[in-house]
Amino acid sequence: MVYIGIDPGKSGAMALIFDNGAVEAYSFGEGIYRDVLEHVSSSGGCSAVVERVNAMPKQGVTSMFSFGVNFGYIQGVLAAFHIPFELVTPAKWKKEFGVTSDKNTSIAVAQRLFPQVPLLRTEKCRKPDDGIAEALLLACYAQRHMGNAEK
Repeated sequence: MVYIGIDPGKSGAMALIFDNGAVEAYSFGEGIYRDVLEHVSSSGGCSAVVERVNAMPKQGVTSMFSFGVNFGYIQGVLAAFHIPFELVTPAKWKKEFGVTSDKNTSIAVAQRLFPQVPLLRTEKCRKPDDGIAEALLLACYAQRHMGNAEK
């Protein structure tokens, strides 16, 4: 079984947690989501959690439109590969991990739960990426909640 967490935000990311304990994380800039999701969907059972996000005040129309396109693309790719997914609000999954709206709390919890996973977007980055951290936490949420449904 593979548990997938997707943070569809501007600096979003995707993380996978495998039943064998392996963990992988990808940033959106890598352009490999379709290939990764196609591969994991063909190799067995998968479940995904996508953060349900809404428009935020004072965001521009253009940025919200492109965000909406990306959000729809993610759902379309999951549906195309027959990967069941759940949309979960930030308040719901963050409460489970004791995370606040401060992105540093997501980074701290992800580092504690997944010390082996680098949270850097690229090798040149020095600061951990909150998108990768939140994708890892969403994958962990999927494992906890959707894993029980699979058994």
